[in-house]
Amino acid sequence: MSVIDTQIQNKSNKIICIASSTGGPRTLNEIIPYLDNDLNAPVLVIQHMPDGFTKSLAERLNDISKIDVYEADEEMEILPGKVYIAKAGKHMKIRRRMFRHIVELTDEPLREGVKPCANYTFESLINSSYDEIICVVLTGMGTDGTEGINKLSEKKKVSVIVQDEESSVVYGMPGSIIKSEIPCRIVSLKDIPQTLKSLV
Repeated sequence: MSVIDTQIQNKSNKIICIASSTGGPRTLNEIIPYLDNDLNAPVLVIQHMPDGFTKSLAERLNDISKIDVYEADEEMEILPGKVYIAKAGKHMKIRRRMFRHIVELTDEPLREGVKPCANYTFESLINSSYDEIICVVLTGMGTDGTEGINKLSEKKKVSVIVQDEESSVVYGMPGSIIKSEIPCRIVSLKDIPQTLKSLV
């Protein structure tokens, strides 16, 4: 199937972008394995982790999931029904190249004290051809995600999901979205997979 045929088939033309930190790996275990491999959108995951740990996270999730899970690599093409986990120690940006979207890994300084940083990824989607970006902010310390979503929402249609406080290990990142008054849905962890499937 050609790239153009794939885009025609992917009529919704949406992308899911997940940001998580403290408590994130365990939380992702309750989301990614419940997504189907025919999900009509790609899934990006920015999980704050030390160098070397995102590869094992991707492998573990791939082993227990129906959907394919990869540690994102330079020039990797972003396709529907696939999950791409940002590589620890690099920032992940998504670049539009003709009819495709590809991964670009950059070595810019820490932002929000972390690398990868979700703000960079969200902001890189401003120039994408996706009609809608579904941003998901999960458990984690700090405020990563808030600034990026604010900038992204100025240029693109954005739907925001935040994990509820009860199911979060740390409510810094989700709480920051709520405090900033970004329009969002507050969703319990157990309901996030079905919410995502309903949106795409």
